[in-house]
Amino acid sequence: MKISKNKFTQFLFFFILFFCSIFNAGNTNIYIQVNCIFVILLFLFCIRDKNYKRHLIYFIDHNKKQLIFFLIFIIYLIFQILPLPLEFLEVFSKKKFLLLSKLEGIESYHPISFNPSNSYFQIINYLSIFIIVLILKMIFYNENHFYRLCYFLSCLGAFHAFVAVVLYFNGNQDIFIIKNSYYQLSATGFFFNRTVFSVFLLTCLISSLEYMKNVDFIKTSNQKKFFNKIYVRIFTVFITIGIICSFSKLGNFLMIVCVLYYLMMNYLSSSKKKNFFNYILMFIIIFDVVIVGIFFGSTRIFDRFLFLKEQLLTDNSNIIISRGEIILFSINQIKDFLFFGYGPGGFRSIFELYYLNSTTLFADHAHSDFFEFFGEFGLIGSLIFLSIFYNFFTTKTNYNKNFILLFISLLIISFFDFSLHIPLIQIIFISLFTTNLLRKKNSNFQ
Repeated sequence: MKISKNKFTQFLFFFILFFCSIFNAGNTNIYIQVNCIFVILLFLFCIRDKNYKRHLIYFIDHNKKQLIFFLIFIIYLIFQILPLPLEFLEVFSKKKFLLLSKLEGIESYHPISFNPSNSYFQIINYLSIFIIVLILKMIFYNENHFYRLCYFLSCLGAFHAFVAVVLYFNGNQDIFIIKNSYYQLSATGFFFNRTVFSVFLLTCLISSLEYMKNVDFIKTSNQKKFFNKIYVRIFTVFITIGIICSFSKLGNFLMIVCVLYYLMMNYLSSSKKKNFFNYILMFIIIFDVVIVGIFFGSTRIFDRFLFLKEQLLTDNSNIIISRGEIILFSINQIKDFLFFGYGPGGFRSIFELYYLNSTTLFADHAHSDFFEFFGEFGLIGSLIFLSIFYNFFTTKTNYNKNFILLFISLLIISFFDFSLHIPLIQIIFISLFTTNLLRKKNSNFQ
């Protein structure tokens, strides 16, 4: 069967997502470079097509202010990693200057960033995401393309959920690139962190529900619709089991929020086919309670939603630190690096410097994306960063039911977890927000 060039190009983009997903969601400096190469190659492939080029020019012409703010933001991040004379560093990062002044034999030049190497790779990551936005604007240009993305994410989530659950029930042994020994009691699969895994599956669940809810409106053959309905329902069951078995409290909480949101929106909908979709949503809730109650005990039904009480225990240490304590620590650091921040990827360095009893205890992230991003960028960088998305989130015509759910999920994650610092999660959210705008504003299923 011959496929169109556009579909082939979208499949190349899906391959990048799949490849990223099997390498710990792209959360390594090495993969950030590899991903950047893949993205640039795909962009160069797309730009050769005249139609794609017209889409790109149209997007640039209508988003000049946002592109300028993004350029300023990248320049600002580069400024954070440039070595500055100590007298300049005292002006831009007085706290770091005071720390350095206590040391003997220090060099005359130091950057604002506490970890310039990580900051450099984060700049590459942000550039890759920017190029991905350009690619999305070129190759996804109608609402059928949005549902194709949803179908792919549903399939991808089911694959990862299946692998994770199988490994979980077989003792979570380390196999090649799959490192599960740290989370013996949680399904994580190819991911190294159970909350990141559950947030990834959450985006796949939203995509699955969105596809099932609107499959009858997709322009394709009835036979294909029939089989796709069956496939996505099966995928949804696997994704739900994956979220449950991750035992991520935040992930399970967001899953219930997602299902209840769709129940409420479907109840308010005028669609004639909303009853069957309600049955699917109710099945997810009942299935969730039954699975947890029978296999893991009734006490786990409600306990797994209390994500603020979740504690983190490091290896070779009896020290226990809660998610809330790490968040409070990140808030306290903001006042010391208020204006120019401590640089992307610098939180672990800050944590190891300041946190008491930190001989074996460390945290790579603040467990609150909002406060970590603010600490990394500082007040000035954060204002520039928000300016990039100001028009996007303040334009009323961008909002539909799916957009609101994504936005609610984004807010909850940003305040109570670090998943938005993970490249794959960033790419999927950007992709869903961007392609979601392709949906017709006058459709009765919006």
